[in-house]
Amino acid sequence: MRKDKKMSKTSSTPSQPAYSGGSVRINGNNIATVRKEGDNFVSDYNMSKIEKKIFDSVQSGLSDALENLFTVSDPQRQEWQKQLNTMQDTGLQNLNSIYGALQNSLKNDIASRFGNLDNSIFMDKLSSITDNKSKAVADLVNNLTLASNNLYNQEIQRRINTISLLNGLNNSINNNILSYLAIPSQNANSGNQFNKSQQSSNNQLGFDQMLSAAMFATSLF
Repeated sequence: MRKDKKMSKTSSTPSQPAYSGGSVRINGNNIATVRKEGDNFVSDYNMSKIEKKIFDSVQSGLSDALENLFTVSDPQRQEWQKQLNTMQDTGLQNLNSIYGALQNSLKNDIASRFGNLDNSIFMDKLSSITDNKSKAVADLVNNLTLASNNLYNQEIQRRINTISLLNGLNNSINNNILSYLAIPSQNANSGNQFNKSQQSSNNQLGFDQMLSAAMFATSLF
């Protein structure tokens, strides 16, 4: 008489390895971390109070500088106008001094030679001095216009230099953050590779055990 033995069949699906996060810790504080939230992988950089203050100042300064790059305030215009007025007053004083001295010298010369100023020689030379003075005044006006443009251009260049400095600081901060975030990501990858390897070994061991059990059960028939 043959006795049949019943064998229960069990199926097992290999489990997935657990996700391993990563972190960077300095002086007991987590500086950067990477973790899994649902289906998302999240990286965090934890700024110190000083870092946050610098970061916020750079961001605010960069935003304000870009927004007001070509804006000239009334106080700034007034300050420029004071400088231009000073240049104009100084220039006119110098011209009046120079050409006034030439006119007086001409008058004295003609008066001593001819006894009066009512002659063509005096009038011709006086006209030449007056023409030269007019040209000098015109040059002064052109120089003041150039000076006004230079004041504006120099201010814009100063602002552009400030923006370049702030942008450099901003890039440096962001690069520093990215460098720190790369470390916990590498740590997480190493941990995940280890977990995957361990899980693969466990799954293989379970499969081998199931195969051995199945072969043993088959030998009983």
